[in-house]
Amino acid sequence: MAKAIYHKHQRVYVKPVGTWALIEQVKPQWVKDVEEPVRIYYDCGLGRDFVTSELAAEQIEAHDPDGWRILRARNKWQSEAECAHHPHPGTYPVVVTDKQNWGGWRVPGAEYDRDPNNIEFQARLIESAPALLRLAERFSELPGASSDLPEDILALCLKARDRVIAVRANADDPVVLDRRADSAA
Repeated sequence: MAKAIYHKHQRVYVKPVGTWALIEQVKPQWVKDVEEPVRIYYDCGLGRDFVTSELAAEQIEAHDPDGWRILRARNKWQSEAECAHHPHPGTYPVVVTDKQNWGGWRVPGAEYDRDPNNIEFQARLIESAPALLRLAERFSELPGASSDLPEDILALCLKARDRVIAVRANADDPVVLDRRADSAA
């Protein structure tokens, strides 16, 4: 019996064609008196249906432990001809912030259409946020590790420490509360 590996609107690499495509339709092949489909075909809008072995899903980069990534969702409100000026016609970015493809950041279609390049930039920025936070945390630790830092680097490290504290402040993290007490003293 077959199980669907990919889902509708998922971006996949179509090996026989050598291009990326969105799955438009998942087509199970049923047989009478069998509870599960025998095969699963995927319609990617490329002229024929493909089987699982002919497709490959986008891979989450191994170096990103947070797994935040940008997926492309199909724009249901406009045809590709209406949004030809968009960076990725017919789709808009969805930043997924959970490993299970749940939750994240999405933008209303009208707002995306107003300034698609700005929304694309925001999506890339949000996707990079965990790495930027780790970088700021490393900078905030530099003054304690080395006492002979130049003044401009020390000022950057202190700004990074303040930003890290501000970001972590909403987390009710006991470590943050201790850092606040240390910086106030």
